[in-house]
Amino acid sequence: MSLVASHHDLDLAVLERLSVATHAVGREIVSECPPVAGSVVLATCNRFELYLDVVASEHASDVRAAAAAVVSAHTGYPAEKVAAEVHARLGIDVAEHLFAVASGLESMVVGEREIAGQVRRALTAARRDGTTTSELEGLFQTASRTSRAVEADTGLGGAGRSMVSVALDLVEDGLPAWPDVRCVLVGTGSYAGASLAALKSRGCRDIHVFSPSGRALAFAEARGVHALTTRDLASALPDVDLVVACSGAAGAVLQADALAAVRGDAARPLAIVDLALRHDVDPEVRSLPGVRLGSLTTVSEHAPDEQPPPIEVARAIVHRTAADFAAGQRGRAWNPAVIEQRVRVLGPIERASRASEQGGEGAVRLRAERRRARAALHGPTVRAREAARVGDAEAFSAALAELAAVPAPELPGLTAPPRDEGLTKRTSARRA
Repeated sequence: MSLVASHHDLDLAVLERLSVATHAVGREIVSECPPVAGSVVLATCNRFELYLDVVASEHASDVRAAAAAVVSAHTGYPAEKVAAEVHARLGIDVAEHLFAVASGLESMVVGEREIAGQVRRALTAARRDGTTTSELEGLFQTASRTSRAVEADTGLGGAGRSMVSVALDLVEDGLPAWPDVRCVLVGTGSYAGASLAALKSRGCRDIHVFSPSGRALAFAEARGVHALTTRDLASALPDVDLVVACSGAAGAVLQADALAAVRGDAARPLAIVDLALRHDVDPEVRSLPGVRLGSLTTVSEHAPDEQPPPIEVARAIVHRTAADFAAGQRGRAWNPAVIEQRVRVLGPIERASRASEQGGEGAVRLRAERRRARAALHGPTVRAREAARVGDAEAFSAALAELAAVPAPELPGLTAPPRDEGLTKRTSARRA
């Protein structure tokens, strides 16, 4: 199941609050809620989503309440509000939603490319925290493959504008020509990389990087730009045209009073784009003379409403892939019952074949029994697996009953106790 909160339904301030301590939340849900075998937390600037491997769907209500309590304990947000503001998804809806998210179909800016990397990193974080499971691995890896398929078949990621691009569009009118823009980039994470690429694509050449965590030098050297220390940042700000902030540091990197002090009475206009969910920039800077501030809220308000032409094709790919994924999951969950019946019928024949040293008539009889048994099992096996693929529980039960009605062969004089019952069962299951 999944618990989803996004920009479609909630203010960014609420999402910011929910996204505090995401890794601790994932770990605690697994450790404190027995029905939850694993978790992956996807927290971005416009969504907070929990993907949970729950042992049985009847526990969904209890899991939702337990997850809300864990989130509340870390955020201070009332548990009843958390439970009310996250949407629970089950079954195929979980896969279809995540695949759409990874493909950029649920973003503020449809077709944005950054989200695919965020989905991959969410799975990596869960692996590091020890909270992933084979089911969640399969779900998230399929989401990444779906994202690549959507991009390959529709070009949506190339056609769609990222949030960085929309933000730069909003401040572009007040800037010098891009080759003359002096820019400070705050942050060294994935959004900083996307922002740097967007700036360079527009022709911006004078780019300096500052990192509150001290990683600016390595980031800058790897990308051919300049690094700033804290002292350098203060001296550079009076002559800067644009600040793009996306570090997500705890607390504002640029405070209004500090910025006012270093700018003095400078008349040089300054555009600031704050793409951090937790605000790298004190919102009060917009009151300073000559300063314009754009944020994620601004991007949300100005994100294009029109759907790019490939959108329907992309959604069809997502729907089809989610259906195939759900069919595969059902097959893996339901198939052991089919295998059990096939082993019950075919197992004695295989054991007799290995145990018997007879040739001639005995071997002929065993081959005949094998053909008869396989013929009797074939029809209900096909019907059971097709029912599992489409999720028809009633048809599956009927086919399973047919398999159970196929009698095990009687092989007097040809059977012998197997040497290794475990090995026999495993071999028979593979052959079945």
